[in-house]
Amino acid sequence: MQAPMGRPQAEFGLVETRPPLAARLGYHGRDKIASTYDLVEQMHYLYVNVVKARDLPAMDITGSLDPYVEVKLGNYKGITNHFEKNQSPVWHQVFAFSKERLQADKVEVLVKDKDVGKDDFVGRVVFDLNEVPVRVPPDSPLAPQWYRLEDRAGDHKRNRGEIMLAVWMGTQADEAFPDAWHSDAHSISLDGLAHTRSKVYFSPKLYYLRVLAIEAQDLVPFDKGRGRSLNPAWNEEFLFVVAEPFDEQIVFTVEDHVGPNKDEPLGRLVLPVHAAQPRTDKLVDTKWFNLVKSSSGDDEKETKFSSKIHLRLSLDIGYHVLDESTHYSSDLQPSSRYLRKPSIGMLELGILSAKNLMPMKSKDELLTDAYCVAKYGPKWVRTRTILNSLAPRWNEQYTWEVFDPCTVITVAVFDNCHVHGSNNAKDQRIGKVRIRLSTLETDRIYTHYYPLLVLQPSGLKKTGELHLAVRFTCTAWVNMVTLYSKPLLPKMHYLQPIPVLQADHLRHNAMQIVAARLARAEPPLQRESVEYMLDVDSHMWSLRRSKANFYRITSLLSGFAAIGKWYDAIRYWKNPMTTILVHILFLILVCYPELILPTIFLYLFMIGIWNYRYRPRHPPHMDTKLSHAEWTNPDELDEEFDTFPTSRNPDIVRARYDRLRSVAGRVQTVVGDMATQGERAQALLSWRDPRATGIFILVALACALFLYVAPFQIVAMLAGLYLLRHPKFRTKMPSMPFNFYRRLPAKSDMLL
Repeated sequence: MQAPMGRPQAEFGLVETRPPLAARLGYHGRDKIASTYDLVEQMHYLYVNVVKARDLPAMDITGSLDPYVEVKLGNYKGITNHFEKNQSPVWHQVFAFSKERLQADKVEVLVKDKDVGKDDFVGRVVFDLNEVPVRVPPDSPLAPQWYRLEDRAGDHKRNRGEIMLAVWMGTQADEAFPDAWHSDAHSISLDGLAHTRSKVYFSPKLYYLRVLAIEAQDLVPFDKGRGRSLNPAWNEEFLFVVAEPFDEQIVFTVEDHVGPNKDEPLGRLVLPVHAAQPRTDKLVDTKWFNLVKSSSGDDEKETKFSSKIHLRLSLDIGYHVLDESTHYSSDLQPSSRYLRKPSIGMLELGILSAKNLMPMKSKDELLTDAYCVAKYGPKWVRTRTILNSLAPRWNEQYTWEVFDPCTVITVAVFDNCHVHGSNNAKDQRIGKVRIRLSTLETDRIYTHYYPLLVLQPSGLKKTGELHLAVRFTCTAWVNMVTLYSKPLLPKMHYLQPIPVLQADHLRHNAMQIVAARLARAEPPLQRESVEYMLDVDSHMWSLRRSKANFYRITSLLSGFAAIGKWYDAIRYWKNPMTTILVHILFLILVCYPELILPTIFLYLFMIGIWNYRYRPRHPPHMDTKLSHAEWTNPDELDEEFDTFPTSRNPDIVRARYDRLRSVAGRVQTVVGDMATQGERAQALLSWRDPRATGIFILVALACALFLYVAPFQIVAMLAGLYLLRHPKFRTKMPSMPFNFYRRLPAKSDMLL
């Protein structure tokens, strides 16, 4: 196999676009960190706020009324919930109609009576769109007013009651926008409307709960013949992930292992999580607790004698609880709010639109109901769902505080499968985008079309393109620069580090807690969406990922190979002028050794200045070739998407196991060769080969005497001129030091 070379194909690359007009005009006198909608295109909406009604007439024979409101604009119609037997209903429902799709010059607000057959008309209010006021945020909200209901002929004389309304023209920056019923969702009932609205969510505050089980005293065995009492000592520590509010309990059970698969309970203790003391770095005090016998339960009569358990419980608030992959974390702050550092800037994200999306509901004769989810830090945002469209336009803008530039924001697109009443369906993945903030220039607006890529068992697919606008604004330059010299995680991770295997287990638990909490929100952020954002299955083994990481290593080692080729080109005088210049530079540095280090750092400075003109101008995006996604065969993809444990038949598993052994054999050989070279260096002075060690120490003594007598400049000059000698004075045979090193023993002959 050869390492994949070249840049990503244009099909999977980024396409830069011009920022929206408001963003191109700049700040011009406004606060840089003000919450504005300048990164997205302005979208105008007609808002109708239906608040309540009063004094509605009775319409049924029984003298009752089941009122609801219908807001009608051309072919679009929004309907509120109805109230049974209520002549003064309260709705507080906002309707938003896109100005681009206005099909009439008047909007009608009709009050109707819900009936078994045809609904009865109660009254209406009609507004001329030319007379509707325009509201531009941050203007004060438009106050609703009472309007008398008229009949179909426009007569106000008959008492049909009054309705409180507010009608205005606004944009998506209006505070009524997130909770409004949108004309894009005209086919969705109010019950399913919650699944289409834009919402902001926050991850629960997570903490590590540390439990040290020290010892127990006066344990009475279930079988009296086993002894009078037991006093075991464990001194074992456990870590758990807990989340606010602490509504769960810690349950301790002490059991007697009397035989195989047979344990007898000796005592039980139940404590609330808040019984643990908060801890930053110092250990908290230990405590003794009474154990309750399982047979007696909570009987208060048995207080004369009880077994005891010695515990240390602490809530470690100095850690950052990892709930996402460490390779692209968006939050590195400790759990305690008092230990957090001040923000260094703001991140603004404009989710503009998407195009060329794949039809995800083609079986149901529908297209795609797309929505976006973005996560940075503890804050999650979900855009509204645009129904039945392959080119949705959201134009929604969100803002986050930034505490560390070496963090990543994740944006994903999903197909909403819950808007048509299918509660058991799962939202389908369309694609994901990650942007590392440290790769962005401050105060610059990046607007690009990002390809949406999904790896499936059938292969790599491009499912569309997502149009984003991103701006990172720094408000504390000094703090941001000093962050580069500080640890990435809070200091508790270094003072008392968590083992890698345990950290992976805790991260998986934290992911499950976050997914469960957000799924219980209203409206819920679906569990499958949260798990995709957090990359729950990223720890699973994949041959494709293994190849990608292998090629990453070989790519790094190729740099050393390039240096070796350059050195050989100089040694063998392939370009005499370059070799002569290297000789001159070498002699200058030998004669003036104090210039060696300044020359090295000046050279690095000049390389950095030279490379500035070639600096990346686009945010990095997922590289399909680097991921080895374009050359992976179907069987490898089928193995990657297989369940754990496997669900394939034994013949396929046997073939995959043989392939894995073949790949692992090559890796094993490379790792063994690297270990052999290191062990040969150790063998120089270990007397493993007494003759080789004797030769080496005698040569070392001779070199020490020679270097003591000869000036350093003369030694360095002779060594350099020897290495740079002309090819006429060289031989193709290996050198003596190389031959000597190759003959040194290693531990490879000690392996079974």
